[in-house]
Amino acid sequence: MNFSQHTALVTGANRGIGLALVKSLLAQGIKKVYAGCRNPSSMPEFTDPRVEVVPLDITNAGHIHAVAERVTDLTLLINNAGIIAAGPFTTTPSSEVKRDMDTNYYGPLAITQALIPTLRSNARSERHTALVNVTSIGAFANLPVLGGYCASKAALLSMSQGLRIELASDNIDVFTVNPGPIDTDMTAGSDFDKTSPDVAAANTLQALERGEQDIFPDPASQHMISVFKENYRGLEAIFSQMTADISAAEGAEPA
Repeated sequence: MNFSQHTALVTGANRGIGLALVKSLLAQGIKKVYAGCRNPSSMPEFTDPRVEVVPLDITNAGHIHAVAERVTDLTLLINNAGIIAAGPFTTTPSSEVKRDMDTNYYGPLAITQALIPTLRSNARSERHTALVNVTSIGAFANLPVLGGYCASKAALLSMSQGLRIELASDNIDVFTVNPGPIDTDMTAGSDFDKTSPDVAAANTLQALERGEQDIFPDPASQHMISVFKENYRGLEAIFSQMTADISAAEGAEPA
């Protein structure tokens, strides 16, 4: 993938991995990047004329339609926007689990369906267009303290696998990015060893350049997927121990 030939849309671009991806794409010479976020006033100010901020709540049909009308030059769609509701299935309100699914699965599905015609029309035999879905290492095994979140990311991973097959004949390449703990607002307060979003973004773009279809952009996700490949129940065992450690820490007496 030669980024200088691409025009990208990054959803959830105002913070975390999304913001880091925008910065990394600019550093890699992207032709143009549409930076989508629910509230454009929350977007850091960019002086680079290649950045165009677009209002985009991926659960809002009106926003999606407006973006589809606007980004007619799109060749690289990065579905990054997401939310996280902490809690296990046994106690998390179903409304919060539904919010995770609406934003992390149905939202990317809606924006993808709206923009597939544009990606198709802009694809050529010598330059494929691309769809990148940011899922999670939690898509491969469920971490119960983030039950609904992991389930929604598993759905997004499954969707990505299906789209990869569906869109191959259209010269649209489909990639997944499956990070472990990244040092963003979503993981604030957790005790996990975390990778900076800038490092995760840089590793992601390097893997895209190499054509890796499923990307694990940090040491934690790389270790966890190696365990999963050796024995798929092994990752479940890691998450089980992590859950026990978190429960023990929450129940410990203050020092």
